[in-house]
Amino acid sequence: MNPKDLFLLSFEALVDRKVRTLLTILMVVLGCSLVVVLNGLSAGQSAFLEKQFNTLAANVIFVGSGQRSLSSFASSSSNSLIINDVILQKIKSLPNISDVIPEYTGSVQMNSQGNTQRASIVAIDPSKLAVELPNLEYVDGSTVNPSDRASALVGDTIVNPPGADSAFVVLGQTIRATSSYTDSSGKQTTVIKNFVVSGILKPSGNTMIDRSIIINLDAGNELLHKQNRYDQVIVAATTPDDVDTVQQEITGMFGKTLGATTPKAIMAVRQQAASGNAAFILMVGIIALVVGAVGIVTTLYNSVTERIREIGTMKAIGAQNTTILALFIVEASLIGIIGATLGMFIGIGGGYIMSIFTTSSPMGGGGGPSVHIPPIFALMDLIKVWVLSFTLSVIAGMYPAWKASKLSPMVALRRE
Repeated sequence: MNPKDLFLLSFEALVDRKVRTLLTILMVVLGCSLVVVLNGLSAGQSAFLEKQFNTLAANVIFVGSGQRSLSSFASSSSNSLIINDVILQKIKSLPNISDVIPEYTGSVQMNSQGNTQRASIVAIDPSKLAVELPNLEYVDGSTVNPSDRASALVGDTIVNPPGADSAFVVLGQTIRATSSYTDSSGKQTTVIKNFVVSGILKPSGNTMIDRSIIINLDAGNELLHKQNRYDQVIVAATTPDDVDTVQQEITGMFGKTLGATTPKAIMAVRQQAASGNAAFILMVGIIALVVGAVGIVTTLYNSVTERIREIGTMKAIGAQNTTILALFIVEASLIGIIGATLGMFIGIGGGYIMSIFTTSSPMGGGGGPSVHIPPIFALMDLIKVWVLSFTLSVIAGMYPAWKASKLSPMVALRRE
């Protein structure tokens, strides 16, 4: 039997059992598309984390009270040290350090011409933002006034809130920040301060900065009622090669009362977590592919049972075992080709849809607006998934095909 006739006969057999065939193809589609989606989202997340890492200077170390969680920068130890000017001087006295930059952080309610939104506040010497973000850029007309307590720099996400039709603030506009705190007696106190927007940051890739309002230290101390207790210190090592040494010196001096973390360590932990999660979920996709393969075995095995007399007739008129074997393998191959191809395209579309719901924590932790992370579909990865789906389909068809090829024509023709 020539290949064309073999293909047509296999195709007709699948069409005759269209419902069962469609359900089997659907299982292959489900497994293949799931693997494609997960591969794309995992690659997109890895690229996003790498991009965030590249926005930070390689020579900085983030220092905070207590042993810190790499995922959220939150203090996790009760044995912590309050960071004040005395601690800053001790850190500055260590060798291989070019700068020590303290900062306050908090959350405030921002009001701009009747519009409000929740925003993060970073109180720092604005002129030293470039130490943390070497690629930081401002929109035209921006000015940085480190000594002006009423001046504010605004991140791109605050200026252009997701889904908004117009900018939240513009250069030169006055905005009002409202903060509240509870004092030692349990009394709730509200602090309100007005700021003039002197500068607007271009998107930096660092979601914490992009969603923040930056003011100077004195203004932040008053607005957030920090009482000269810093939330974090950015330590700049003389060179990137000195980072590990400086980190060890800080740990040696303060022990577990201060936590020192580098951007490299943060990214390593996040990458490991992302990779582990992706690997686990990817196994789910592979299991779905295996389930699809089991469905192919079931479909073709039932097909052999239903077509015993047909197989016997074909053998009686001269069909060889290899012809029968090829017939059922072609059927499995058609199921694999259709399922893998549909699954690949559905997976690509599903990846972009799923990415809408993908969020990333901003650098440095905390909440914030959703960050869109587009999936990345590498051609070689797509080919590998397609080949895997197709191969599993063919392998699944082997046993039913072998079973059919071994049927005795006399036994088959006597079957009712």
